[in-house]
Amino acid sequence: MTLRVSGGGVSVTVQGDAVGEADGILERLAADGVPAALMAGNSSLWGPDVAEEAAGRLGWVHAPERSRRLLPRLAELSARFAGRHVVLAGTGGASLAAQIIARTHGADLTLLDTTDPHQVGRALDFGVSRTVLVVSGPETVETDGVRRVFERAFREASIDPAERVVVVATPGSPLEASALRAGYEVVTADAELDGCFGALSAYALVPAALAGVDVGRLLDEAEALVPALGLAYDNPGLVLGAALGTSAASGRDKLVIADNGSGLNAFGGWVEQLVAESTGKHGSGIVPVVVEDLTAPGFGFGADVRRLVLGDRAEGVGLAVSGPLGAQFLLWEYAAAVACRVIGVSPFDRPAVRESEDSVAGLLRGSEDGEAPIIVGCEPALVDGDVEVHAPEELLAGAKDLQDVFDALAYAVPSHGYLAIMAYLDQGDATARLRTPLARRVADARDAQVTFGWGPRLLHSVGQLHKDGPAGGVFLQITGAADDDLEVPGRPYSLATLQLAQAFGDLRALRSRGLPVLRLHLRDRAAGLARLESALGG
Repeated sequence: MTLRVSGGGVSVTVQGDAVGEADGILERLAADGVPAALMAGNSSLWGPDVAEEAAGRLGWVHAPERSRRLLPRLAELSARFAGRHVVLAGTGGASLAAQIIARTHGADLTLLDTTDPHQVGRALDFGVSRTVLVVSGPETVETDGVRRVFERAFREASIDPAERVVVVATPGSPLEASALRAGYEVVTADAELDGCFGALSAYALVPAALAGVDVGRLLDEAEALVPALGLAYDNPGLVLGAALGTSAASGRDKLVIADNGSGLNAFGGWVEQLVAESTGKHGSGIVPVVVEDLTAPGFGFGADVRRLVLGDRAEGVGLAVSGPLGAQFLLWEYAAAVACRVIGVSPFDRPAVRESEDSVAGLLRGSEDGEAPIIVGCEPALVDGDVEVHAPEELLAGAKDLQDVFDALAYAVPSHGYLAIMAYLDQGDATARLRTPLARRVADARDAQVTFGWGPRLLHSVGQLHKDGPAGGVFLQITGAADDDLEVPGRPYSLATLQLAQAFGDLRALRSRGLPVLRLHLRDRAAGLARLESALGG
């Protein structure tokens, strides 16, 4: 059985048992008037308790129209900074969307949603004389650190930072106030367009436009979909949202995503953030698992799995989505909101994200008095080469070396659970390659999935699901010593210290919930990664 719905340039295909699961809820959603209510910005769709918060978070349904006011200013700024390399200091889904927009259109943009000194240093090595820095709010410790490092670099190169920094901020925010005091270019952001629902907001469009992307075309693609999203039937967003929500409700709460010729560069990573952050709370939600391709470990198995391809349909795969990038941003935001109604959670609250941020702030609190934060280390449970292993004995299960550690991790994952790899390292290194061999090992031991995420990026999105989503998660955190650190001007800490504080803050938040966490610390990053790959048979 196959259900295919197209509109506004996008196509959503539902096959097999997913059709029967979605049919009943589609009728109920239509009868309840959900499509029209959502497009009208009805904040009561997720219950009266969250209506007030939702009321200020629904501007994204009209983003294709509302964001057009930016186009004249973006044309002006794009002309001014033509030929410059764009570095984006930002966190969350909107910043990741900017990177995907740029990559999909072949534009040159470097995203720094990190505190890794190696990665930030590499961006500096590109040459600040050719660089424009976009600081995308709201300001976090990451954006604050990156901004301060680049301001120093501009001054050392005899460049006035006011000539090279563009700030995107909401009216009246502390970030806007500080930017105006510094004489920076400020682009006003719509307060109702932010976070994981801000892919078509100023936070994403400003850096993409400065990198040379025709963002007006992106808005055209999204606007073409708008009429279909108000329909009770033949609505691709409603069908996708219903399929996602009913899959989770029926026990298929792992959404395994593979690209199959979509033409959208790394789009699955943005979907992962959106789905995890919006649905993962109160013990419910959807665990997104982005895999390399249709042949990757984990894509072909699992009673708790709903498989999805981005691009061309694949035989036997329950869900397929295709369409242009602008339309897909809006489609997925709509579908996530619908799925949250089906699951019974609000798409907009994220208490665990705030908890991790508060935990990091606690570790950094000494900096308010001019003192460096104290990161208290502990003796490792074992050391294998350049890799320290930190974990309770009950999780290690008597492990003597890294091969034993990985076996213990694999067997610690419950059936229908998942292993989350969280790497607080340079996104340009080889760490992501660990997912595939670890996924094979977990597949051999358990019928379970393996996810991979970069820290601190995941703190602002997927971390919500890790702490408040479905049970069954086991967590592997990887940290590493920095070879070349960068001091943060005006702060009593370096980027490496900040990065470690963020990792420890996340570790503390996970363990406070009684969740199993194992940390691997690389005393030497290159040698440590080589040892990890060797232990995994890589």
